[in-house]
Amino acid sequence: MIVPDAPAGFRVDRNLPAGRHPILSVFPELGSVPTAARLQPDVGKRAELFRSTEIALVENDVWMYVSPWEIPATARGRWSPVLSPGTDCIVVGLVHLRESPALTLFMDIFHELRHLLQRHDGAQLFTNTSYVRRPTELEAYHFVVDEARSLGVSDEFLRDYLRVEWIDDSEYRELLAALGVSAS
Repeated sequence: MIVPDAPAGFRVDRNLPAGRHPILSVFPELGSVPTAARLQPDVGKRAELFRSTEIALVENDVWMYVSPWEIPATARGRWSPVLSPGTDCIVVGLVHLRESPALTLFMDIFHELRHLLQRHDGAQLFTNTSYVRRPTELEAYHFVVDEARSLGVSDEFLRDYLRVEWIDDSEYRELLAALGVSAS
């Protein structure tokens, strides 16, 4: 499978050390990518989102997620998230940052930024609802799938992107159907 490029202007500093960094240090010029304006049309709110969001680069987590303010009940015994009480922080695994295709990082960071906006609006991100039925997840995935499609990304790439290790085959098929991505 050919992995398409991320949109023009999307950049990643893949050489930062573990630790906390401003989002625009990890993803320079993120606020000027057209997707940022679609994510948050209000210029002032968008600037504040990028000013106040940190990235925690960590050795032991593989993917990317919004750091919870406290350990979610659903995580106990299964997941040990990095916590950031009262602050907007997105956790990114160093291996993911260094090795994943730019398009995957592009989709992931905008997926997580959508989650931050949802949390700002009062949504609970970590609930007992099935991952593939969780309204916050479906909304964030719809946003990035629509963005990817606007770039001409194939369903083959989207199927690969949506194949995450924490869902089973049945849930995977359900997620594909919910997002309008063909199963083959």
